[in-house]
Amino acid sequence: MKTLLTILTLLFFVTSAFAYDAELAKRFDAMFSQMTPEVLTLRPCQITTKDILDMIKKKEDFVILDIRTPAETKLIAPVWKGSLLIPMHELFKPHNLAKLPKDKKIAVLCHTGDRAAATTIALRAIGFTNAYQFKGGIAEFAKEIGRTATEYIKD
Repeated sequence: MKTLLTILTLLFFVTSAFAYDAELAKRFDAMFSQMTPEVLTLRPCQITTKDILDMIKKKEDFVILDIRTPAETKLIAPVWKGSLLIPMHELFKPHNLAKLPKDKKIAVLCHTGDRAAATTIALRAIGFTNAYQFKGGIAEFAKEIGRTATEYIKD
């Protein structure tokens, strides 16, 4: 009897180790199955510094969502009108998701773009198809824009 109980316990833990959330897997499949090699070459979920600067020139209405930590944003943070500073670890709380627009582009920004990539995937999975990873993050933006910001930002 003790051996049978041990086998059943072991079987329970082994099968639960291979279990996964089937509903969530279906949602990710629906999203990722669209990311064919042809689509990926177009970078459909990314916005570059050049894209942002073009959007500014065209006076497009968009939001920069800065998901860095409060310590990071104390050093440097975007001051673009409508920018949102919501740390990644707080973003998916209902009151913060309610702050995100559904009707304009959301450029998700972090330091190097890695956290923004993960966050963009998650935002798109829950229905924010207007979310884009700010490629290269604030580090790339600062490096690329350099001292030419006045060419783009004019009152």
